[in-house]
Amino acid sequence: MRPSRRSLLTAATATAAAMAALPAATTTDAHGALKTGFDRLSADGYALLGRQKAGIVTNPTGITTDVRHIVDVMHADPRVQLTAVFGPEHGFRGTAQAGGSEGRYDDPATGLPVYDTYLKSGRPLADVFTASGVDTVVFDIQDVGARFYTYIWTLYDCMEAAQLAGKRFVVLDRPNPVTGRTAQGPVLHREFASFVGRQPIAQAHGMTVAELAKLFNAEFLSTPVALDVVTMTGWRRDRFHDAYGLPWVPPSPNMPTPDTALVYSGTCLFEGTNLSEGRGTTRPFELLGAEGVDARWAAAVNGLGLPGVRFREAYFAPTFSKFQGKTVGGVQIHVHDRAAYDPVRTGIALLVTAKKVWSGFAWRPDDWIDKLTGSTSVRTMTDAGAGTDEIVGAWQDELAAFRRIRKEFLLYR
Repeated sequence: MRPSRRSLLTAATATAAAMAALPAATTTDAHGALKTGFDRLSADGYALLGRQKAGIVTNPTGITTDVRHIVDVMHADPRVQLTAVFGPEHGFRGTAQAGGSEGRYDDPATGLPVYDTYLKSGRPLADVFTASGVDTVVFDIQDVGARFYTYIWTLYDCMEAAQLAGKRFVVLDRPNPVTGRTAQGPVLHREFASFVGRQPIAQAHGMTVAELAKLFNAEFLSTPVALDVVTMTGWRRDRFHDAYGLPWVPPSPNMPTPDTALVYSGTCLFEGTNLSEGRGTTRPFELLGAEGVDARWAAAVNGLGLPGVRFREAYFAPTFSKFQGKTVGGVQIHVHDRAAYDPVRTGIALLVTAKKVWSGFAWRPDDWIDKLTGSTSVRTMTDAGAGTDEIVGAWQDELAAFRRIRKEFLLYR
């Protein structure tokens, strides 16, 4: 469903001239190398931040190309006044598992106060920003391109809270590791909004965090925040993470590789079932299974001829989470053609075939699948015996509407 439109101009800031000094995003820079938003901000001497007190929302993915953490770099640089850090789910230094954070503490490496943003929004989060004493809130976290990956909603919540607290907001862009070619999957219905989906965007959004920030500001925030984005140079929408030689830091404990990110926007749906989504293995979201599942599942899903992917009969014993310490049967996903692969369609096909071949299949009792997919449609159609094409076809009109909105906020070719 298309959200209501509001025409607006981004609020002018005292550092608009400094922002204008940064060159616009292009397909490649003079040397053909990718430069992240942080690369460009630091190369410009942090002029965009001026001498304002800055706090940064980040986690272990906030690194330079030589794998130094940007908080350590900024703290040591006299040209920037970094006075606070804000940690999301899993924490600033990444010590917490899913559903956890690090709380309030002083960072041992820098002495900076670290504030916890996890599960905070609105006025309580605005109060955190006010208490920190910062003038500008900066955001720099690596996303993986899926609506239910919580960092983009940390971005949304922090933008809203910064507006309430009267703070500037600056987003430093990083690549979408699974490309930004297009949006895929169902669009969230507002009545299913949660921290795994605050607003009506597609399940695989195909955007960068800076593009999302501009969309959020124009479409979803009741009052827009004073927003600046620092774009990348050298990023192309059709390229995967490994095209640039950038280091990969797991954005969360169960996102160990770019291969995980590639399948995640489809196979995370198994969090809404009684099957293991591979947590507690070395291949989370690539291994799926349960007690009693056998070779019939791999055969069934291979029989669909899904583009770009094959499925191997697999057995594994999770060390934590579902089926901890038990040997389960299932499938391992092997993507052999990333350009042809559709992760969301594949995830639906896996759900449909799992229900057909395994009598023990069940949804999580709280209907978490509805929060993940954004409506009751996937659950009810699967239960009614619908096939993959029918289920995927049901969301095409809403997806087309989102793609039209999305197009207005794309910053790269």
